[in-house]
Amino acid sequence: MTENEKLFLNENARIYHVGRPAPVRKKRSRSIVFCAAAAVVLALWEAPDNSHFTDMMRIAAQASAGVELMCFDGIFSGNSTGASPADNANIANEAEKNVNNISETILPSDEDDILMLSKGSRRMPSSADEESLVEDFLPEPADSGTPLPYAASSDGSKSGRITQTTYTAGKGENYIDLPMGGQIRNVTKLSADEIAENAALLPDFKIKLNAPADEPQVLIMHTHTTESYEPYQRDYYDDSFTSRTTDMSKNMAAVGDVMTEVLEKNGIRTYHDTTIHDYPSYNGSYDRSRVTVEGILEKYPSIKVVLDVHRDAIEREDGERIAPSVTVNGKSSAQVMIICGCDDGTMGMPDCMKNLRTAALFQQYMESSFSGLTRPVLYDYRKYNQDMTTGSLLIEVGGHANSLDQALYAGELTAQGISEALISIGE
Repeated sequence: MTENEKLFLNENARIYHVGRPAPVRKKRSRSIVFCAAAAVVLALWEAPDNSHFTDMMRIAAQASAGVELMCFDGIFSGNSTGASPADNANIANEAEKNVNNISETILPSDEDDILMLSKGSRRMPSSADEESLVEDFLPEPADSGTPLPYAASSDGSKSGRITQTTYTAGKGENYIDLPMGGQIRNVTKLSADEIAENAALLPDFKIKLNAPADEPQVLIMHTHTTESYEPYQRDYYDDSFTSRTTDMSKNMAAVGDVMTEVLEKNGIRTYHDTTIHDYPSYNGSYDRSRVTVEGILEKYPSIKVVLDVHRDAIEREDGERIAPSVTVNGKSSAQVMIICGCDDGTMGMPDCMKNLRTAALFQQYMESSFSGLTRPVLYDYRKYNQDMTTGSLLIEVGGHANSLDQALYAGELTAQGISEALISIGE
């Protein structure tokens, strides 16, 4: 499979995968026309040179013919949240205007597993058959205005199994070891040497320790605030439980609260914004969160670090959900992944290597303090509003199959590691 045959059009866990025979999917035919149209949009949008444009158009042609095309259920195929045709049409517009939503990836040479990328890497266990593709979608809040309570999950409904999986260090040239522990997974065209050289440098800012209340140093916010977790740790899930809620004690705001508390205790003045950006409309979440962050940075120019805290979603084609987890100090924690965007020359991120310095510093302190807590930093051609500061990063705290308790504990450990990293560059 060539690089250009692995095309992923990704709008917040909504995926195209073109280039291999697709398993039979319900409602697949309803998605072909839209998938083909969006593939054409991507071809036009992602065409910095003629050769790449040709490849994109070839893939679009495959899509239009229904050849080797997979469109997963979800907003493209009609999901359980009531996404309308208007929602589907919005995706193409969103992809065209927001570079955050486009991703192309190359598999490591020593891995045969298919990686479906939402905000981060999904690697199947080594025993997985190559045809057992990772299905990376979740029911998302649609624009229908449907309320999102934290509905009880029935103990009697077992829709699929949950597997606790600990992701360890990756192998291959695109995995770069960091001196104090942890790795960077390089999914760019930059050399490993260039990545390692920049990762060895310190951030270009200092942290004012024990700063006054009106001089926060860190901003924690959530583009996808309503992302949530399993109500408790178990080995199965109920698919009527949507993994999203507006209950602020159970969604990403709860994880952010824990992180803020730990940072504050360590003398790192932190501002936690809990604005909901992904409900009632999911499309345009990053546009709305950008406006929020711009306003906060204008009010508090003292902020050096912006952490957009999310949770991941890892699901196999057979419906099995993966909970990335590790035991730390005798207690089960979700694993954490930092995502740092790289500029391909079109994204307006001239300081992206400075963000990588921050990511590498955080990764090393988190991993050296709590072995196994981190998955490799994902360094990829993505934006995620990371052009706003040189300390802007996206952090995935566990996934939708982790329990809330696992996620809260991971948030605590993550914030402790980040605190130690920031103290090391304090003034």
